[in-house]
Amino acid sequence: MMQTNILEYLEQTVRRLPDKTAFSSEDGSMTFLEVYDGACAIGSRLLRDGHYKKPVVVFMKKRPETITAFLGVLYSGCFYVPLDDEMPRYRIELILKELRPAACICDEATLNTARGLDNTGTVYVYGDIAVGEIDLRALEDVRLRQIDTDLIYIVFTSGSTGKPKGVTGCHRAVIDYIENLCDVLKFDEDTVFGSQTPLYFDACLKEIMPTLKYGASTHLIPRKLFMMPVKLVEYLNERRINTLCWVVSALTFISSLRTFEKIKPKYLRTIAFASEVFPIRQLNIWRKALPDARFINLYGPTETTGICCYYEVDRDFSEDEMLPVGRPFKNTDIILLDDNGRVPPKGGMGEICIRGTRLTHGYYGDIERTDEAFVQNPLNDKYRELIYRTGDIGRYNERGELVFLSRKDYQIKHMGHRIELGEIESAASAHGGVNSACSVFDAERNKLTLFYTGDVTASELLPYLKEKLPRYMLPHTITPLDTMPYTPNGKIDRKLLASQAAESLPARDK
Repeated sequence: MMQTNILEYLEQTVRRLPDKTAFSSEDGSMTFLEVYDGACAIGSRLLRDGHYKKPVVVFMKKRPETITAFLGVLYSGCFYVPLDDEMPRYRIELILKELRPAACICDEATLNTARGLDNTGTVYVYGDIAVGEIDLRALEDVRLRQIDTDLIYIVFTSGSTGKPKGVTGCHRAVIDYIENLCDVLKFDEDTVFGSQTPLYFDACLKEIMPTLKYGASTHLIPRKLFMMPVKLVEYLNERRINTLCWVVSALTFISSLRTFEKIKPKYLRTIAFASEVFPIRQLNIWRKALPDARFINLYGPTETTGICCYYEVDRDFSEDEMLPVGRPFKNTDIILLDDNGRVPPKGGMGEICIRGTRLTHGYYGDIERTDEAFVQNPLNDKYRELIYRTGDIGRYNERGELVFLSRKDYQIKHMGHRIELGEIESAASAHGGVNSACSVFDAERNKLTLFYTGDVTASELLPYLKEKLPRYMLPHTITPLDTMPYTPNGKIDRKLLASQAAESLPARDK
């Protein structure tokens, strides 16, 4: 029988494996029974205090107790909103002002900060409410009233206006996502995840939910290790981690520093990645180091409940090729639409649009922006059918695989030509001395700037690009960086680089 509530994953597993470690971090670990008991206690306390079908903020460090708090909120019939003190205080205050939550669960490390914030609702300390009395009758009453379109969470993403957008995820969409993800990635009870993603992003669902579903284990990797590649791989080996679902920048951090010349992961069998285009040269380093591992490229926006497309790397790629995002999961459909709302000709480019159960309910408290992104399918004029317009440009290659090209807003007009900034980045990344690349465009000054990391000079890179790109696509400025800046969710911080480009001198070599 198909699940209708993600809490059923935990309840089925706790009966089989109560004493198995579910989640661990440098601060400690929790078994499935400890997670279940803590979640039920939290749910009971929130219900006793009158919280039901309301947003509840979970403002805690990345630790097993945080995941337990998420589940506790769900037991009360409320939906959780993950925040973290890594976020700028200004952003937290914007979110709380928009959200006006019923309550906030914090830990000792975040308590003082939480008490200094407005609009938090009732502030609870995890240690106080995770050990209280469990009211099974109240929890059962909530469950009887819950349906699969009820919300699980709100995660806030960046908005183009500067106002964070609260994306809403429900039980039905998450279950559809997890069932398909687990089928493709072949998770099981022996899966051991190494979690890189902050818990305030929906990307962490790739590890949390399969852990609950199968009785797998997840190690929450300390953030500091992502500045020490050798120690990071040692951590993977010590904990026998066999599965990674990481952002591309975390993987290239290891490969670009020649870590595999010193140490290799011994147990990895599945490496899934998302967030950015994986430079082929860096991917090939990983594949050479781990020839028996599976590598899966994942694609999907938060608005469609995580991942909607996948491609398992099944062949060799040259360094100037683009890795496909493949095909959609079952029960999800991808439509390419041109500027006129029509399907482009075979091999043509179009905006990637998504339809299916995976679509979220849109943006919390913002119907106007929801209606702009979730629109009637222009190919269907017979009944109401919503699609999500991703703002991503893609095409199908000769093998029928979907290829992500760039963001729609990364498509520019320069010297009378339409240019995909991703094409410039792909050309630069194919150079053997480039580890990562990002191109930005200053429309006011009509200026293209290429930022990159690696061990090649800008004067050496320019003639290489002249061989790869037409003149109108050549960057005016080529700027080497010690490290590429990334946003907290692992994407290149293009806004920061654009501001740096605006301040730079118009010289090709620096």
